[in-house]
Amino acid sequence: MNKQINSIIRQLNELQNGKPWVGETFDKKLATITAKEAFKRPLPKLHSIAELMAHLTSWRKDMILKIETGKGSLTTDSNENWPPNQELEAIGWEKLQEAYKKSLSDVIMLLQSKDDQFLDEHYYDTDFKGSYPYSFAVEGMLHHDIYHLGQIGLVIKLLKE
Repeated sequence: MNKQINSIIRQLNELQNGKPWVGETFDKKLATITAKEAFKRPLPKLHSIAELMAHLTSWRKDMILKIETGKGSLTTDSNENWPPNQELEAIGWEKLQEAYKKSLSDVIMLLQSKDDQFLDEHYYDTDFKGSYPYSFAVEGMLHHDIYHLGQIGLVIKLLKE
């Protein structure tokens, strides 16, 4: 039985386009902005929504690497952690959203191939410089998504004022 894995997958899907208790999803939030708004920073030191989405995508891709190889490569100091808005504008909002959704789909597909014992196996975390159970990374990714969903909500609110 894969109760833990299935619960994590359900929560990831709920945050994307379900009916989470918090009432908001990524799809619902992102549907309220235009491509032009996605690259705007409402305040100089705040990230744009495009930057936030690229950041989430980068960490999901690193999660895939961790699951496939037992070691990630991304750190908080990596250039891929926060790609600059100018680079992201050149890619385009539509492609950034596609990459984000693909990264989520790929993580879910990998998790579906695992059982709950996988969460107790260890990987090497390059950011924290140590060996950790996969549950640390997988649950951390879920927390990271929730945190940035709230941040996206605040950015949208500021953009719409």
